[in-house]
Amino acid sequence: MSSIIHKHYKFYKPFGVLSQFSSNNLKEDKKKQFLPKPENIPDGLMPVGRLDEKSEGLLLFTTDGKLSDRINRSGIEKEYYAQLDGLITHNAIVQLCKGVEIGFEGKKYTTMPCVAKTIQSPEFSEADKKLRIGSHRPSSWISITLTEGKFRQVRKMTAAVGFPTLRLIRIRVGTITLSELSPNEFKELAFLAELFTKSK
Repeated sequence: MSSIIHKHYKFYKPFGVLSQFSSNNLKEDKKKQFLPKPENIPDGLMPVGRLDEKSEGLLLFTTDGKLSDRINRSGIEKEYYAQLDGLITHNAIVQLCKGVEIGFEGKKYTTMPCVAKTIQSPEFSEADKKLRIGSHRPSSWISITLTEGKFRQVRKMTAAVGFPTLRLIRIRVGTITLSELSPNEFKELAFLAELFTKSK
């Protein structure tokens, strides 16, 4: 009996695109932007987790449903670069690291401790004009690394400390990074087991 050979990819999801290839709603299909299908897409390819429509960056794909579920439940580190409205303070960074109270499923939830720090402006393609970056106060950038992934968590966390997120880019999941990818580009991976290697 031959074993199933699964396929794995990483992808740079751009702003304004949903984390799915299509929907069953024809009206929605005309209004929304969906993921482009790579050439020779294997049957059963699915995203591992999600990025919301207004977020960008690293999205993983696999045909291995069991592995996808394992990754989503494992508490693997996910690192984001967030451009914030305003010049974030040291006290706000400390609050983020300790955990802040956000709303989740109609209830109050205190986030787990995480790693957050200020960074210099990273080199990425120009922000989508819909974000209207220039119309805000002076902005600042942070790196924030989480081991949980509540809906819109980073955005809720930075808003909770007084610095709403303007632009959000996921740059790393475990040991797999966004490097060498351009927006809308897929790259096949040999495997995803390296995600479970302890991050440095």
